[in-house]
Amino acid sequence: AEFLEAHTYTHLQRWAQEIEKRPAVQRGRMVNRTWGEPEEQLPERHDASDFQNKTQDKLAATSGNS
Repeated sequence: AEFLEAHTYTHLQRWAQEIEKRPAVQRGRMVNRTWGEPEEQLPERHDASDFQNKTQDKLAATSGNS
């Protein structure tokens, strides 16, 4: 937002960068993602193994749509 000068909140910026590094946050950002790199897209999640087995790049490879 233009009215909020987020860059001036240095502690908030540091905190957000720290949170972004967490594996759980990185996995969560993949779920239901339809843009970006195929290996970072997980159309739906039903099991923990989906992160290794059902990302968009792997789904495309198994269906023959490279």
